[in-house]
Amino acid sequence: MSREGSGLRRLVPRRLASQIIVLLLLALVLSQAATLAFFLHERREAVQSVTREQILLRVASVVRLLDETPPELHRRVVRGANAPLLRFWLSRQGAVRGRDPDPLQRRLAQLLEGSTAREVRVDSAVRPDLFGRRPRDRPEDARWPRGSDRDRYEDEDGHDEDGRDDDGHDDDGHDAPSWSPRLIGLTASVRLADGGWLNAQSAVPAPAPLWALPSLVSTVLMAAALIVIVVLTVRRITRPMDKLAVAAGRLGRGEAVDTVPEEGPLDVRNAIRAFNAMNRRLDRYVRDRTQMLAAISHDLRTPITALRLRAEFVEDPEARRKILDTLDEMQQMAEATLAFAREEATREPTRPVDLAALIDSVCDDLAEIGLDARFADTAKRPYACRPVALKRALRNLIENAVAYGERARVRLEEDPSELRVIIDDDGPGIPPEAAETVFQPFVRLEVSRSRDTGGIGLGMAIARSIVRGHGGDIDLQNRPEGGLRAVLRLPKPE
Repeated sequence: MSREGSGLRRLVPRRLASQIIVLLLLALVLSQAATLAFFLHERREAVQSVTREQILLRVASVVRLLDETPPELHRRVVRGANAPLLRFWLSRQGAVRGRDPDPLQRRLAQLLEGSTAREVRVDSAVRPDLFGRRPRDRPEDARWPRGSDRDRYEDEDGHDEDGRDDDGHDDDGHDAPSWSPRLIGLTASVRLADGGWLNAQSAVPAPAPLWALPSLVSTVLMAAALIVIVVLTVRRITRPMDKLAVAAGRLGRGEAVDTVPEEGPLDVRNAIRAFNAMNRRLDRYVRDRTQMLAAISHDLRTPITALRLRAEFVEDPEARRKILDTLDEMQQMAEATLAFAREEATREPTRPVDLAALIDSVCDDLAEIGLDARFADTAKRPYACRPVALKRALRNLIENAVAYGERARVRLEEDPSELRVIIDDDGPGIPPEAAETVFQPFVRLEVSRSRDTGGIGLGMAIARSIVRGHGGDIDLQNRPEGGLRAVLRLPKPE
């Protein structure tokens, strides 16, 4: 079930242009189908109305002609009035049984006003038992009894009163069309002055399906024009949106983002304008705070230097040594803070590098100074980053692993959404509640307060700041077999 659902979801368009095209084509097809259905119904009604009106006029004409023709010529008149889609015949009984008056019957009676017709019957249905029937198939009671009037309705050569011979052919050479449920027409019976009935039936084939071909061609042309228009329009809308998405992704990774051109419709331009304003405010805010931090760290050098000079006049050697050690620590903190602020203020350009080679070079540099750091992957992994800053973050993490865990084992993993640099050590780990506080500036878990063992507490803060500037993050977790694991996550650009 889940596989089928995922397969259906893959068929659903994801791009804006595809979704708009599908929705508009669906609306076009439904509207055209509804229009076609209404048109078909109206056309059929119109054809039926016109056909029946013509039949009624023809019947009225034949009846008036019979009124003005001697009875011995009625047979020829009826036979001459026959047509491939209209049949007349004379019979003793009407082909249409008694019916309540309907509009067609009233219309025929109206057309026959002034004639000698006594009774009019009209049936709007096409009866297959009458149309195209041979004489021998007709019920016996539908024929005249043998007598003096027989010659008026049946010739001596065996022709029936409907003008067909035993083979189903008319005397005028027309073949009687076979009955089909797609025929439209009517059946009419008019009682003549002599008591006989003139019967008429018409069967007109329904319109062929090819009449809809122009509508189908028109629909296809409309769909093609619609697709072209939608593609051009949506590309005009989505092109600036794509640029905005790329700029937002770069801003989220800490890269310097230029002003995005304000293009497209008004709504899109407003969104781009708001993004550009936000980018300017964020950049100004970060620069102001970084410059303030750099100024404070720089200004601390002067009082530290003055205190160092005054400490030289302290007579107690032990007190003088402690004061100088404290001043050295303050000096180191100020220098580290100034370096951190300088790093934040200076935006290194992003460029593609081999991330595996970058990690390997950090491990090689540390191994050359006697630290146990090894990288287990040599496969090439291209990645766009700020290499100097990222190298500094990796160095801080690997140095911490060696300093507190005796050795560092580094590997690089990749999945469709991100790259992970995993650094394992063999140290005692850290308390779970300290997994976040260790990233705060000037926080040290090493309690000796010695600069040689615990540093000043900015290394992890700088590392996370750099990694988050690339859109990633750093997580710390204790390994079940012992030691600490640092996972550096870097997102892949879309």
